[in-house]
Amino acid sequence: HVQLVESGGDSVQAGGSLRLSCAFSGYTYSSYCMGWFRQIPDKEREGVAGIESDGSTSYADSAKGRFTISRDNTRNSVTLQMDRLKDGDTAMYYCATGQPRVFRRLYADQYAYWGQGTQVTVS
Repeated sequence: HVQLVESGGDSVQAGGSLRLSCAFSGYTYSSYCMGWFRQIPDKEREGVAGIESDGSTSYADSAKGRFTISRDNTRNSVTLQMDRLKDGDTAMYYCATGQPRVFRRLYADQYAYWGQGTQVTVS
């Protein structure tokens, strides 16, 4: 079955950096799109970044120029490098996988499998 486990969340000062990682299993799903989402209380889950098996990427406007998504050659993990963090980045961050429609790669309802989340707090 499919499993995703996030790690790397922490409390960090504004302007600092964090690297989030997601380990996943499932042969079929390793070829799917991988995405990072974030959520704060009483708000919709927000797409941050996505990466296809061929390496193509998508970013939310808020992440462009500061965050970088990548996956390793064996496709068993995906990473979100976050630089120049600001207060607005505080959220629970989730890793997900699925087969999103071509124009909906940052929409949470396009993804079938989710990790438990890891908390990022920027002060």
